[in-house]
Amino acid sequence: METTKKQEGGNHYKDLVIQPIEFILANDIPHCEACVIKYITRGKTKNGIEDLRKARHYIDILIENESTKS
Repeated sequence: METTKKQEGGNHYKDLVIQPIEFILANDIPHCEACVIKYITRGKTKNGIEDLRKARHYIDILIENESTKS
């Protein structure tokens, strides 16, 4: 993707072989799952534990949503 050669707000995705957005779009991944992928991928190079907590927050949302479907 041409647009992934440029990144707004840092370079925490630019050096990856496959950027999260490319994986997310290619697999038609829904928003909450996409956020988990994004935060897990960038954690080591951007916000560390804060990004892991953000990923966990989205996982908790997914768990709660699935739990209420019964």
